[in-house]
Amino acid sequence: MSADRSAGRRTDQVRSVLTHLARFTGRTLRAEWRAVVVDPVRRLARRGLSGLLLAFVAAFGVIFFHDLAQRPTGALWVRRLGGVTADLPLWLSLLRTPVSLYVPALDLPVWAGITQLFLAFALAELGLGRTRTLVTAYATTLAGTLTARLMIAIGPGWWGFGLPPECGKVLDTGPSAAVVGLFTYLAVVRRAPVVFTLTGGSMVWESIAVPNLAGREHLIAVGVAVVLGLLHGRRERVRAVVRSMLPIRGNVAPAPAEAAPLLAPACAGRPGNAARDVSATFLEH
Repeated sequence: MSADRSAGRRTDQVRSVLTHLARFTGRTLRAEWRAVVVDPVRRLARRGLSGLLLAFVAAFGVIFFHDLAQRPTGALWVRRLGGVTADLPLWLSLLRTPVSLYVPALDLPVWAGITQLFLAFALAELGLGRTRTLVTAYATTLAGTLTARLMIAIGPGWWGFGLPPECGKVLDTGPSAAVVGLFTYLAVVRRAPVVFTLTGGSMVWESIAVPNLAGREHLIAVGVAVVLGLLHGRRERVRAVVRSMLPIRGNVAPAPAEAAPLLAPACAGRPGNAARDVSATFLEH
């Protein structure tokens, strides 16, 4: 009988744990669906197609540069305008990086990339605003580009962090780093674990299955987006921390301005001279 009772208690405990887990999963998925899909759709219904300006610009930009790259002369100009490699001078890489957001990789299916790009920019623009969307997309792309230059400058070794000089001629990731960064940033800000797992997990799997420069830049984009997402809404706290780390100056309170007339004149040699001057003035009058 005691064995049956203990087995029944264990069964009840397992059922209770599974029930709580199912409820937690349901609440999480429902909240994520509302935050990532329902809220942006409602804002789109209020704002209309003008709320998708960045998404349309990004999609049409990728289509334009992809079509232009199908011709030899056009491919040359696309590479000159938006082709970023680590062996370029830094100023030229920084100048081409904004254009590289619209230059797709020619060895990948362009329409699948355009769909992901449009969806990432659309959700970010509706949920975060245009300014924050542009800043996040550019920051994650630039971080991947600069980190790639650092890896190549270090050279092979360094526990697998460095890269050989031959990687300096490989083209940058293009819009894919921005897409990864936007999805990751949205997942952190909106507390969407499913989107975060799909985005970050796919990048980790890519870097393991196909170890290349693009996979590393995607991981850097994920890391930068996570940091930016954690700092979201904490501007005042970050400022307070920065101010506390700065050297403290001018904290000594100055003497009140009204206290100056109460002091003795500068010409008085001893404290008693002030009383003599007052009595002499009274006798003269």
